[in-house]
Formats: sequence, structure tokens, C-alpha cells
Amino acid sequence: MTGEARKGIIAFSITDRGALYSSYMQYVQNGGVFVPTARSYNIGDKVFVLLKLMDDTVPHPIEAEVVWITPPGAQGNKTPGVGVQFSDGNDGSAKNSIEQHLGGVLQSERPTQTM
Repeated sequence: MTGEARKGIIAFSITDRGALYSSYMQYVQNGGVFVPTARSYNIGDKVFVLLKLMDDTVPHPIEAEVVWITPPGAQGNKTPGVGVQFSDGNDGSAKNSIEQHLGGVLQSERPTQTM
């Protein structure tokens, strides 16, 4: 993200496996998460996410880009927020940790916050 303005820092904690499954965006390159927020973002905004997963003691610092927006009042009573894609510059530890926590649930057909 060198030379590009960031839209802000997002602190996000996921406390259980169901919430992690619902938030994880496995279909985007490098992985990503849906973050519930009332703040306004645009597609392409650069953000910095401090993601704390369940029993982790230290959050994962992640450079990311907004790739999905669910606005307030969205059809189907979807939670407003943004989907962020992990940037290439990250070390992959957040994605690996998420996928270890989810294991075989990744193949589920259950709906998520984005799809």
C-alpha cells in the first residue's frame, strides 16, 4: 500500500466458528473477510484490519482492499458492512489460521454474509 491513502483501521474480532464461517471470503484471491460496519467505504478503498480470531492472543495485522459492500437496508435484511480482500503483501498467516479453524466446513453450502 505504499504511496496510497488508507481509509482507516478496522479492528474486528471473531469469537466463534459460525461467525468465522459467515465472515470468511474464501473465493477471493488471498482470502478476505466481511466486516460489519456502519462506516462508509467505496470499492477499492485501502484499509488496515486488525483481525482477532477466537482464542488468538494477538490480532493479525492485515493490509486489505474493499471488494464488497453491503449497504444499510440491503435486501434480505443483510448486515451492513464491507468485504475486504487480503493484499498480496500479507504473509498469509491470517488466511491460513482462518482455514485451519474452519477445516472441512469450508465446503459447506450454508450462506455467508456475502454469498
